Amino acid sequence: MFEKFRADLDRYVVLRQKSWLFLVLTEQGLWALAEHRFSYWIRQYIHIPLLRQILKLISFIWHKLIQITTGISIACEAQIGKGLYIGHFGSIFINDDVLMGENCNLSQEVTIGVGGRGEKRGCPKIGDRVFIGPGAKLFGAITIGNDVAIGANAVVTKDLPDKAVAVGIPAKVISYEGSYDYVIYRQ
Repeated sequence: MFEKFRADLDRYVVLRQKSWLFLVLTEQGLWALAEHRFSYWIRQYIHIPLLRQILKLISFIWHKLIQITTGISIACEAQIGKGLYIGHFGSIFINDDVLMGENCNLSQEVTIGVGGRGEKRGCPKIGDRVFIGPGAKLFGAITIGNDVAIGANAVVTKDLPDKAVAVGIPAKVISYEGSYDYVIYRQ
């Protein structure tokens, strides 16, 4: 839990060029990530029944407060790699079955959720260093490769290969220049 949150915080420090204390106090994305990391930790590592129930109650209340104050809802079961950066306030929803790699960027009004029918029903699996632009929607049992850039308001319902740049409704690949200019981290 702490390693992943430290990596999240480090992405903010690198991108915002401010002290970690200032960022913890002012960045709603970090508040949501702290709540998610704590909730995920409870469900994965706390096995003492009474303690688990008490912590889950605290986690539930904290989650609701984060939803109300930030407009960000990250399901506690979502598996999110270290170094997630949420650049803006509000309207962000991540479903509980989402798998997301390391050092990804989310913009405002992003939805990553369940979609599809039959065998194609499910949630996205997102690779490392993926940039998801404002208003983008990702649905269904799809796979998003590494170093992908998804443009503003794109609706992604099909797999995207590594280094793809996708835009539009429905999203179409327009190049293979990747997300290198958008996803910045310390390495």
